[in-house]
Amino acid sequence: MLKRNDEKINGFLFVIVLPLLLFAMSYYGFESSYTRLKTSEKTPDFLFSSVYAYRVIPNYLSVLMTDLMYNLINGPLSFFKDFLSKNGTPFYHGLFLMNSIFFLFCSLILNAIFKLKPIGLVLNINARRIIHLLSVFFIVITQYAPTNCDIIALFCYLAGVFLTLKYLHTQKNIFFFILIGLIGISTLVRETACINIAFFAAVFFNIDELKKGNYRIIWKLIPLVVAFLLPYLGLRALLANRETTFVEGFYINRNFSSPFNLAGLVFALTVIYFIYKLCTDPENRQVFGKYFFFSIPYLIMITLVGLFWEVRLFLPLILTGMIIAYHQFKNTSEI
Repeated sequence: MLKRNDEKINGFLFVIVLPLLLFAMSYYGFESSYTRLKTSEKTPDFLFSSVYAYRVIPNYLSVLMTDLMYNLINGPLSFFKDFLSKNGTPFYHGLFLMNSIFFLFCSLILNAIFKLKPIGLVLNINARRIIHLLSVFFIVITQYAPTNCDIIALFCYLAGVFLTLKYLHTQKNIFFFILIGLIGISTLVRETACINIAFFAAVFFNIDELKKGNYRIIWKLIPLVVAFLLPYLGLRALLANRETTFVEGFYINRNFSSPFNLAGLVFALTVIYFIYKLCTDPENRQVFGKYFFFSIPYLIMITLVGLFWEVRLFLPLILTGMIIAYHQFKNTSEI
């Protein structure tokens, strides 16, 4: 009983307490030269224009959390008002609170994924905790550019990865149907919902089965693609006006001319390379390769309309690589 309690306490410390402390350090321990969100008194207007307007769930939550923090600072937490006012605004504190909640959800879902059919190093609980902590560090380090949508989108993506793996190992359609709904909802958070489709395809796609005339994977992918396209195109039809655009801008020239952007690219490539080297099983390397093949559209979009210095854009790929490296895949062609 004592040993079980120790495991629960240690799990709580590794999965909840330590990640939350690291996250708080990234928001309040140093000043980022990348963004000035800390001085914004209210939800910035730019969130409701350009490409940001289509991220309706984070925008709604930002307004809600800003109002909540304003009421708390001027009400129940008034005794703490001077301290909070010196370290941010109601919007920034609300951003931290919202992102920290979904960050903890990310930590919990990562813990569940690493415990699901593990192989190799993560069979040892202490090693698994180190891998989990490394994953948390990658999330935290990207918060030098805090946004109101990335952490929520990352949680939705990791939840989709978990559902895909549960569907792989149980063959229960309930997980597939929930995944369809999740992709539809997460598209209202951020466009990165599409890479859940890439992960699903990487796990189940088998070229030998296609050669034999087995096209079930194609039929399985269609509902996922539709679940992404309907809200994606629907939002752009409903919110079409002069202030909204499909993309904020095209930055391909800056990506290959700025030292910062080149540094971000080298960072991502180096990390992904070392994660690939962790895939000792041929089957894991195959899934890893297929995942990046099906993620090519996402990588192209990062190159065209994203900035490599915002390494948070590569974060789903990095975390997925770590998941693939230590997961036991089998019967990937049977769906």
